[in-house]
Parts: sequence; structure tokens; C-alpha cells
Amino acid sequence: MISKKMEEALNKQLNAELFSSYLYLSMAAHFESIGFKGFASWMKLQSQEEYEHAMKFFNYILEVQSEVTLEKIDAPKKKWDSHLQIFEETLEHEKFITDSIKKIALLAKGEDDFATSNFLQWFINEQIEEENNAQDILDKLKFIGDGKQGILFLDRELGNRK
Repeated sequence: MISKKMEEALNKQLNAELFSSYLYLSMAAHFESIGFKGFASWMKLQSQEEYEHAMKFFNYILEVQSEVTLEKIDAPKKKWDSHLQIFEETLEHEKFITDSIKKIALLAKGEDDFATSNFLQWFINEQIEEENNAQDILDKLKFIGDGKQGILFLDRELGNRK
């Protein structure tokens, strides 16, 4: 069993992960609408990954005999001005998620909740990868600038993500 406070924190994170999936799916739709199928494909896979993260929280909450609480998911933004803006927002969102997970980890530590601490370790490591991936693409976009050929090349590269 976990504390009520921990249950609430885990449910909040579950819902944040579902929003992340929704956000990246909206970004994928935007990229599709402007003809960048590689960027769209990358975002669709990112959306699926975030959904899988949400399900890890969902399953853990049930495994510790707590109650899952699904909240309303706000509609994400639908349009962006540039590829650069999308990845700036992606990186900021991932930093927000990292901070949220760290706060839960601190709560688990304070409550001597070793099981939840262990569960969260995977997410802490995953967030390093998430932020690095977003930063890498953001760096490439900054380097490319307004270069249309570079954007097309990056679109092809991102479409190869498995």
C-alpha cells in the first residue's frame, strides 16, 4: 500500500503522461498538415511512448492496491509557427515532466516508500533520454536555421525512427 498523498501524486503523473501523448499526437497532426511526414512519424512514435509511460503508472497504481483516477485531458495546442518552436516546446514539456517525476521521487524518499522509489528510477533515467533527444533535434534545427534543404534532410532522418 502507498499513502493517499502518493496515490494522488502518481495519478497526477499518470494524467500528465496521457496529456504528453495527446500533445505529441497534436504535434504529429500539425506536421502532417504541412507535409512533413518524417517529423510527424517521430511525433507519433513519441506519442505512443508517452502512452506507454502512462500505462506504467496506471499498472503500478493498481499493483499497489490503490485507485486509478483519470482526469479530463485538456485540448493541446493545434498550430505552431515553426519546427523550431515545436521542439522548443517539446524540450520545455520534457523538463516539466522530469521535474514532476523528481517531486514524486522526493515524496517517496520522504515517506520511505522504497517500492515507489524503485519504480520511479526507470522514469528518472528515461527522462534523461527524453530531454537529450529533444535537445538534439532542437540543436539541429538551430544549426539549420531557415535552410529548407536541411529541414528536408532532418525530416527524412526523423522518419527513420523505429
